[in-house]
Amino acid sequence: MTIFSSSALEGKHVLITGATGGIGFETAKVTAAMGARLTVTGRNESKLSELATELSAMTDKQKIFVRATDITKEEDRAQLLEEAEAIHGNITGLVNSAAIAGGTTVDELKEEDLDRMMHLNLTSTIMLTKAVYKKMLEIKNGTIVNVSSLSGLRGTYGNAAYSSSKFALIGFTQSLSVEAIPANIRVNAVCPGYVDTKMGRDVIERNAKQNGVSFEEQLAEIEKGIPSGRITTPAEVANTIAFLLTDAAPNIVGESIKISGGSVL
Repeated sequence: MTIFSSSALEGKHVLITGATGGIGFETAKVTAAMGARLTVTGRNESKLSELATELSAMTDKQKIFVRATDITKEEDRAQLLEEAEAIHGNITGLVNSAAIAGGTTVDELKEEDLDRMMHLNLTSTIMLTKAVYKKMLEIKNGTIVNVSSLSGLRGTYGNAAYSSSKFALIGFTQSLSVEAIPANIRVNAVCPGYVDTKMGRDVIERNAKQNGVSFEEQLAEIEKGIPSGRITTPAEVANTIAFLLTDAAPNIVGESIKISGGSVL
């Protein structure tokens, strides 16, 4: 097969959560261009509408199902899957991209903020995955890609809650991967560092304020510490996810693939 060809994901039904965020948005476009049938979801209806317009210009509209969904709610998750399967059939690819960021030092961490982050970044992701995975077991076929972070591989100052949620997602990825592979279901994670998305820029802006510098100065300081000299683009993350969804990666199982420009080895 030719990776990233217009038929590389032909016949596959890929569900992407967090499709209104930068990584999910770009992943939807990349996988659409590779021939997948797509279900894309998120909570920002205006961004979903924008994404639907872009996808419709790239591929057959019949291949695109767009639905606003709050995956933190069990009834929303169930309705999403019921409608998606009715339209496109069995889900054979799942990209868990929905997440929130934010950080404070532990001495200032509020329980409600921790609960909110863990519920979306971990609990809701696991429960949605469980529902999709059970159907994948029936057909003995599927690929799952969890969007974790470099923050899931090492801790940083003022990042305990987010880092905890992403470390936990790595643990989930590894555990599920060894349960799933005998049924021909591959589970992996991608771990980007700073990405040029709204979420990424918001983190840089927050750090800039804490350090009393401008956004541009903070970004320059970050990029000085990256061997490649720059932060990552959403397309680079999306391409990695798309590769993992294809049949070109049959023996990549339980991995946490860093996308860091060489900053974390």
